[in-house]
Amino acid sequence: MSASDIGIDLGTDSVLVYIRGTGIVLHEPSVVAYDRDTNEIKSIGEEARDMIGRTPGNIAAVRPLRQGVISDYTITEKMLKYFIHKAVGRKTFWRPRITVCVPSGVTEVEKRAVIDATMEAGARDVIIVQEPIAAALGAGIDISKPFGNIVVDIGGGTTDVAVISYGDTVVSQSLKVAGNDFDDAIIRYLRKKYEILVGERTAEEIKKQIGTAYPRDEEETMEVCGRNVLTGLPKTIVMSSVETQEALEGCLTQIITGIHKVLEETPPELSADIATRGILLTGGGSLLYGMDRLIEQITGIRTTLADDPISVVAIGTGRYTEFSEAKKSGR
Repeated sequence: MSASDIGIDLGTDSVLVYIRGTGIVLHEPSVVAYDRDTNEIKSIGEEARDMIGRTPGNIAAVRPLRQGVISDYTITEKMLKYFIHKAVGRKTFWRPRITVCVPSGVTEVEKRAVIDATMEAGARDVIIVQEPIAAALGAGIDISKPFGNIVVDIGGGTTDVAVISYGDTVVSQSLKVAGNDFDDAIIRYLRKKYEILVGERTAEEIKKQIGTAYPRDEEETMEVCGRNVLTGLPKTIVMSSVETQEALEGCLTQIITGIHKVLEETPPELSADIATRGILLTGGGSLLYGMDRLIEQITGIRTTLADDPISVVAIGTGRYTEFSEAKKSGR
């Protein structure tokens, strides 16, 4: 991998860009604000995210990726072009070779859309890598050996569960439930229990501050402001960490079920490796309080949170070219 090669973690929630020798050079929300009447791009990234739920009728702030795949091709292409230029500088004359990670369950059509959008955004060549493989590489696991490693990558749009051995996935499952679904579950819970309507930014804040997958030693609470569904007036309630656990129960059950399914389909020899090596937890969604303890308690397998769970996929995406070239040459 030359210094001109870059790795991109193209996520539903955020985009991270990794350059070898430099590290993560960009981490911004996957949000674009544009004028509905003229299709003119108003802002991209952090500034656009601040506009979600706060724009006039003619301005739309959207996420062009849904559940890990492109839902709006044109906007994704413009967003990628903006982030690539911002990461490497607009005055560069070379077209970089770009490695992009995708969920393990994407179709060939969805993969092709990512390749085409990245080429249009300025790449000279595009390499695709599955998220669990990128996560394992980014966490420093030597996946070239014939030993079983299991990765659970909980992103914004998808949760990828995969058993990796000898440089490739042996068994994998891509679940359409992840961090954004945690936010939606909190929004639904508040509406049903307290008849209060909150936006996704507020729900995300609740998740980060008091969100819980496994009982806390001490219950936490948070004041939540929203709109009363019945009167339309502002309303404030106090939500507890125990309530977030109730709200997230359905999402967490789906993730645990997906992990169980992958473990059931894993060949016996690799199962023995996993019992020894444990489960690696990556992605922003894995930062939900007690997620590692919940998985460990239910599966009985030691579960470890990666050192930098948000960045490991981007780092591994950047390292993948080097890994695949070494694999081809037999090193």
